[in-house]
Amino acid sequence: MKRLIVIGGATATGKTALAIRLAQHFGTEILSADSRQFYREMSIGTAKPAPEELTAVRHHFIDSLSVADDFSVGLFEREALSVLEKIFLEKDVAVLVGGSGLFIRAVCEGLDTFPDVSSETRKMVEAGEQVGGLAWLQNELARRDPDYFQVVDRQNPARLRRALEVCLESGLPYSAFLKNDKKTRHFEPVYILLELPRPELYARIEVRVDAMIAAGLEAEARALLPWRHRPALRTVGYEEWFDFFDGKISRGWAINKIKQHTRNYAKRQATWFRKHGAWQIFHPADWNAILRYVETKLQKQTG
Repeated sequence: MKRLIVIGGATATGKTALAIRLAQHFGTEILSADSRQFYREMSIGTAKPAPEELTAVRHHFIDSLSVADDFSVGLFEREALSVLEKIFLEKDVAVLVGGSGLFIRAVCEGLDTFPDVSSETRKMVEAGEQVGGLAWLQNELARRDPDYFQVVDRQNPARLRRALEVCLESGLPYSAFLKNDKKTRHFEPVYILLELPRPELYARIEVRVDAMIAAGLEAEARALLPWRHRPALRTVGYEEWFDFFDGKISRGWAINKIKQHTRNYAKRQATWFRKHGAWQIFHPADWNAILRYVETKLQKQTG
């Protein structure tokens, strides 16, 4: 049985560094499951691996799309499985890493079967969003599916819209469709969840956002203004700049909002990972413990 080392965790927990170290140790390749890093034009605000990190180990999916492209978790599932099939022709181990829990779950377990959404339902949601904006989507989903609302990225209109469409179409909570049986996979996941004490995580987020600002995040966001309505750009680190460019908030307030929204996003990520999957939790500095755990799991699976 082939093995897929799966590294999850909130933003700024050190997933990239661990993935590279494990991939180098086992002589294998990395699949990114951070959906924001797929887009070539979004580099600073998504904390992509540095060029030297990308050349140290082969990475799949990073910089594979333009913000003008349409992409979905279903398409990612199919493409990731195809990449893994090729890797496993020559290697026994691969690494999957990212903070997009739904993308990780799609690869490891398969997507759940959701009802088809009619054009009438889509138009109904579109009309509500046009009048009430993001707040309307948030309030409607919180009312119809409070469980999913606790873990969804509330600043991502595409995620909110999709969940609300399913609620309206089916008459059931979106979360009710997240409990289907797993699909058969020809590999065994080894789940590693990186966690940090909240003060340490928030300190890292503060440093990371400051580094993004120094690296030119404002200019990166300004260059993407023509694409601001694309789903990829309705996300933390970009929407706040768009509000600044529109004169709605000050530059300092935009930076503070990025930090606040990133902290909120990290909390939701941590909640999602805790609720989904058989994760073994580690501090990112515990390299020896992580390596022992992985090697023990691999030996058990081959024994």
